[in-house]
Amino acid sequence: MSGAPSPAACLRSLRAVVFDTDGVITDSAREHAAAWKGAFDAALAAVGGQRPFDPQAEYLRYVDGRSRQDGAAAFLASRGVRLPLGEPDDAPGTGTVRAVAARKDELFTAGLRRGGVTAWPGTVRLLEVLRRERVPCAAVSASRHATELLSATGVCALLETVVDGNEAHRLGLPGKPDPALFLEAARRLGVPAGDSAVVEDALAGVEAGRRGGFALVVGVDRTNSPARAAEMRRSGADLVVADPGELLTCGEG
Repeated sequence: MSGAPSPAACLRSLRAVVFDTDGVITDSAREHAAAWKGAFDAALAAVGGQRPFDPQAEYLRYVDGRSRQDGAAAFLASRGVRLPLGEPDDAPGTGTVRAVAARKDELFTAGLRRGGVTAWPGTVRLLEVLRRERVPCAAVSASRHATELLSATGVCALLETVVDGNEAHRLGLPGKPDPALFLEAARRLGVPAGDSAVVEDALAGVEAGRRGGFALVVGVDRTNSPARAAEMRRSGADLVVADPGELLTCGEG
């Protein structure tokens, strides 16, 4: 007869798992993309003659997994929009990179107040099984809202530590594709990267996991697109799944 779910074979020899947050643990990537669209479309309208931001293809290519400032700079540069960096306390607007990033944060925060962000059930099942198996888990995110989101969805109880955008700023950690966020999470778990896995849905994050020397890098492609899966493999994913729940198998009782 079938027993309780257990980690798939690819995870059984590993001692820790580090998860990205948006799109992997929480269903918040769509809210981020919508906020970026509002901020970028205003900036593009201000310079004129630009098509609107694509909240799917351009979100995945330029901003997914990156810090707000890095994401804003990467997208604007891709469109040839040259704005000054600005100051850290720039008000939300369109005149500087930091103003555009601040506008995105303003829109995202407003979206959070409306509610609706949940945790992906498959990821929660995997976290529950890993906790039962005493495999420590961490979450990382470039977003300063990550811990708030994880707490609101009840997932924090399944994690040993969270390295979010606030911690990255406090510690001076560079953003993805640099592996610093993942390596800090592994350090806090007390497990070397070579004995740990990374689960990530952004190309920049997949690359970070590979550059960090993690034993297993799992790409999450919720679009189930062969082209996207191929991109993830080129960026360093060892395997690609549509949902982290696929990393569970039914044990034999």
